Amino acid sequence: MAQSPQLISDCSFYLFMQITWILKTFSELTLDELYGLLRLRNEVFIVEQACPFPDLDGKDQLCHHLLGFSESRSLVAYTRIVPPGVIYEVASIGRVATALGVRRYGVGRELMRRSIAAVEDLHGSGPIQIGAQLYLQKFYESFGFRLLGDLYLEDGIEHIGMVRDV
Repeated sequence: MAQSPQLISDCSFYLFMQITWILKTFSELTLDELYGLLRLRNEVFIVEQACPFPDLDGKDQLCHHLLGFSESRSLVAYTRIVPPGVIYEVASIGRVATALGVRRYGVGRELMRRSIAAVEDLHGSGPIQIGAQLYLQKFYESFGFRLLGDLYLEDGIEHIGMVRDV
């Protein structure tokens, strides 16, 4: 499912990069795609952040998965699209991850834009709630998310609840 190259912007820096975006249910994932998303999540959340946590939480099977592949078919971006009632009463976006080599090039911004669109396509235009790492607050605010509740620790990392209203 190839797409034409697109101009992606972040912090006034532009990069011409082709990423193929795929949205699938858990049962539609190939073994290679499943391995790739688990590997990326492991690299970002467990190894890079030095945070051993139970990533395999039994929720993946209930979710859609947005995968962004580079031209070389490496998984460089990923989110888990969570339906209402699984984590929160409303839909959610979780496990937001980009490969280290594509950060600061706008891939994360495109990933979130596409994730929000996927939530709206799958679950309608209702609120979206997330649990965000504190240092990413401004990033999520740029997509219309606002603070919801107090600071909390999750697996030793400061997090905040955020919601994007309709």
